[in-house]
Amino acid sequence: MKLGIVIGQIIATRKDERLVGSKLLITQPIRPDGKPAGEPLVAVDSVGAGEGETVIYATGSVAARVMRDLSAPVDVAIIGIVDRVDCSAEKKR
Repeated sequence: MKLGIVIGQIIATRKDERLVGSKLLITQPIRPDGKPAGEPLVAVDSVGAGEGETVIYATGSVAARVMRDLSAPVDVAIIGIVDRVDCSAEKKR
């Protein structure tokens, strides 16, 4: 699992039929201190996240498990909305 911030949404009128009804969000990976950590990703939202929210996302084959059809072409899935990040390593800096 990794941290990210939702920075946008993708509207696709045509997509794989296994993704119909799924919301696609642009997610910027971040470090615990909130700084960017890589390139933005397109993620399937399974929790009702919105723009500006900090989220937890999963990647790889486990990401598809959020879908009813496990054969859906999903590489990244938002699986949680973060309320707060407490990181003692960041506090020591």
